[in-house]
Amino acid sequence: MHAQSPIVRRQSRQIHVGRVAVGGDAPISVQSMTNTDTLDVAATVAQIRQLEAAGADIVRVSVPDMEAAEAFGRIKREVGVPLVADIHFDYKIALRVAELGVDCLRINPGNIGREDRVRAVVSAARDNGIPIRIGVNAGSLEKDLQKKYGEPTPAALVESAMRHIDHLDRLDFPDFKVSVKASDVFMAVAAYRDLATRIEQPLHLGITEAGGLRSGTVKSSIGLGMLLMDGIGDTIRVSLAADPVEEIKVGFDMLKSLRLRSKGINFIACPSCSRQNFDVIGTMNALEERLEDVMTPLDVSVIGCVVNGPGEAKETDIGLTGGSPANLVYLDGKPASKLRNDHLVDDLERLIRDKVREKEQTEQDVIARDA
Repeated sequence: MHAQSPIVRRQSRQIHVGRVAVGGDAPISVQSMTNTDTLDVAATVAQIRQLEAAGADIVRVSVPDMEAAEAFGRIKREVGVPLVADIHFDYKIALRVAELGVDCLRINPGNIGREDRVRAVVSAARDNGIPIRIGVNAGSLEKDLQKKYGEPTPAALVESAMRHIDHLDRLDFPDFKVSVKASDVFMAVAAYRDLATRIEQPLHLGITEAGGLRSGTVKSSIGLGMLLMDGIGDTIRVSLAADPVEEIKVGFDMLKSLRLRSKGINFIACPSCSRQNFDVIGTMNALEERLEDVMTPLDVSVIGCVVNGPGEAKETDIGLTGGSPANLVYLDGKPASKLRNDHLVDDLERLIRDKVREKEQTEQDVIARDA
């Protein structure tokens, strides 16, 4: 029920990572990376499916050697979400995964050696319709740039990125995206802002090695939030020392807060105080856990008392306002029913799922009508 985002996005060239469009007017995609052993095909497939169930648009898999490349091929056959192969230095791995159906190559052209090797990788990418991701990281800058700048800086990150980009420009290969990641928020933001003015290609955003679940979420939200508010960014990865599924959840929550994506339930909930007429925190914890499977966009407000409850409820699809002797439920901004505390979570979950089914049916009817 909320208005569209006021953010004006940077116009970038659109590429396709499998079925997912990145850049242009495409929604900002959310991705993560597996942390299983790629050689353990079953474990890696299981994790990719968990990420896909959480809403991941794209998943990256590390492919460190040729044995992992063969495993990647088996993994690719068992999943539906587009896969990026993360490759460093060995161009032959890139050639092999291109044969095996990879959707994007994460490989830096300047790091794979002679010009003929770069040309071979670009030819394979061109022939198979595979984009390339250039990924620059403050922790692995070229030695001459480390010497030139003394330490990682935004200018060093951008200079490194432009070196790799020059390889692709010389070969007339424009279908790539770029990241310039740092663990320092200010460095990453400055580098992305600079790079955004230099190229037309989409940008992959991330604050690298951001930290654990809580600290990494905060750091990523600040850094990526600053860039997204500028309209910069076409795909994001929230780097957390946590279950990769959490990266997807945080990524979507970030985009939802800026009204740049709407997937799943957008909860508006008060922090609770002595005025609350029901256990707000317990109710929210239970609802978030129970409704993780919902991907249909829905705004739900859960407010413990009548001070802000009615106002928030009038702006959401479903709103719960604490009251005595019963709590008031709003549907589409209008008072609809009352719920008592003894079965509050069960009753509210039922109302939310009913509303989800109603929205899904409406969408199906519109599609059928326009077909």
